[in-house]
Amino acid sequence: MNNQWLPLIGMTVGIVLGIVGAFGGLVPFLIVLVLGAVGYLVGRLAETGEVNLSVRRK
Repeated sequence: MNNQWLPLIGMTVGIVLGIVGAFGGLVPFLIVLVLGAVGYLVGRLAETGEVNLSVRRK
């Protein structure tokens, strides 16, 4: 994945979670959070063929 898009994607996810939390309450917030994590994992699996959740340190 091109790293220049990561801040924009993170900001978009944060905005969506904030809106859901403000207007939907805790349960819809958690549902969106879990589905977002599942979508991330599926996207990583589709992109690389593996899921590596280790943190890279520079």
